[in-house]
Amino acid sequence: MSNYFIFLSFYRRWLYVLVSVVVSLGICVGSPQKSQAISWFDLLFQGVQILQLSNISDKEEVQLGKEINQQLVNSKIQLYSNKNVNRYVNQIGQKLAANSTRSDIPYKFQVVKDESVNAFATMGGYVYVTTGLLKAADNEAQLASVIAHEIGHIASRHAIEQMQQTAIARGVATATGLDRSTAVQIGVDLALRRPHSRQDEFEADRKGLRTLRRAGYAQSAMIAFMQKLLNQPSLPTFLSTHPATSDV
Repeated sequence: MSNYFIFLSFYRRWLYVLVSVVVSLGICVGSPQKSQAISWFDLLFQGVQILQLSNISDKEEVQLGKEINQQLVNSKIQLYSNKNVNRYVNQIGQKLAANSTRSDIPYKFQVVKDESVNAFATMGGYVYVTTGLLKAADNEAQLASVIAHEIGHIASRHAIEQMQQTAIARGVATATGLDRSTAVQIGVDLALRRPHSRQDEFEADRKGLRTLRRAGYAQSAMIAFMQKLLNQPSLPTFLSTHPATSDV
């Protein structure tokens, strides 16, 4: 008889746990759109892939950035193969990163084979500059100013904020967070589209200027390079939402 009560107590305890999980997950995934419904059974096995973007750790952000970078490199961009050029850009980038307001995460700087004048970044320390941008820069300080600006976006975690906003707008975010594979796809899209607000750009400039000074570069290089690019026939993508140079 005692074994029976022990079994019954054990059974009830786990039944309560299971019911609690079912109810909580049911609340989280409830949605008016049936096509987005996810069974609690699937979520139980996908739970480790759910990201809480509101309190994502540095380690999680770096790993997510790594996965976004893999997608970019594998199917969206072509990296420039010249080792000397890549080493040169990386040396500048690492010097700037060490003097940034967020120097406690690893950074990776890559050159994209693309004649357009462009630069972009994704979360977790990944920065990209195009061969077109390298040709447009008159000197190292001007190149450093763009890289410092992109580091400013990473330091401010702008990509995380944009991912949250995009997930909500697309209706793919739940109370538990965001599915990892969906987060990676959004991250790739954001990296290529660069939908930064003017406020984000201004903040990245402010932090970038501070990083330039601390790394030993002339802050005037940022304004000089922006003015040069603004005078070109077509506006570079990364300046499309940028404040006027007089506001920097």
